[in-house]
Amino acid sequence: MTDSTASQSFPPLIAAVDGSAISHQAVAWAAVEAALHHRPLHILTSMALPGGFGPGMTLSESDLEWMRRDGERIVTEASRIARAAVPGEELALTTEVSFDILIPTLIDRSHQVKMLVVGSRGLGAFERGMLGSVSTAVTRHAHCPVAVIHDVAGIEPEWADKPVVVGVDGTSNSVPAVELAFEEASLRKVGLSAVHTWSDATGLDFPAPGGDAALESEEALLAEQLAGYRERYPDVPVRRIVKVDRPARALLDESENAQLLVVGSHGRGGFASMLLGSTSNTLLHSAQCPMIVVRDHKRPPA
Repeated sequence: MTDSTASQSFPPLIAAVDGSAISHQAVAWAAVEAALHHRPLHILTSMALPGGFGPGMTLSESDLEWMRRDGERIVTEASRIARAAVPGEELALTTEVSFDILIPTLIDRSHQVKMLVVGSRGLGAFERGMLGSVSTAVTRHAHCPVAVIHDVAGIEPEWADKPVVVGVDGTSNSVPAVELAFEEASLRKVGLSAVHTWSDATGLDFPAPGGDAALESEEALLAEQLAGYRERYPDVPVRRIVKVDRPARALLDESENAQLLVVGSHGRGGFASMLLGSTSNTLLHSAQCPMIVVRDHKRPPA
């Protein structure tokens, strides 16, 4: 590790980088997030080849040294980008060049960190793998929140006033996501859009299955889920959105005008199997704003 030493009292954020433009966006976002939470930032790159070196495959000492130097180049550039993203801020920053396979390394580190930050896709030296596969794997298996950063939207200053969007399924499964979303909105000094669906049907809000009574019941359920947080975060204006629609479509619609999308890793009802199937792929690879996936800590990783 290089640069200033991070405090061990506050678990850091880890940003995975590979030298791609997307990973540069990810490390810039991670630096801002670390500064908001007053946490250290650890920048990690892996020089391991996909699937390991294979039977009988060896690299010469000169090859390994070249890879090490290339890794140092990647994290040095990422460090420069991170510091440029938070000018004037005190940012405890460390870097690491690893030869361990990236996905299991990140999942193992997720036990001790506040958040993992990865790009939605990317390609580094040796064509060592798309960050898209990394984002898919770590959102399924990490033990901490995982932020997936896309191309541009949500990072530039013009997005600073946009709201945070959170998916609420009406059960305890979405509680960790709601808690994090309120915290993020408060720190960013913006509003929160809470989205609740109770049907997998695709269509307009009306006619709702069960009629007006069902709609009123679901609106009351959402209000109940948010009540305690509104008392804890009186500075966060809340917009409640209740729709008869597929969760991915409803959340994607709202995320088009948001700086951050927050979802839980599991759900019931309208959010059933979120991040376990097609809904996860739609959100991970289609949402244009940064997205945080929050696992229920009472539930073991999938």
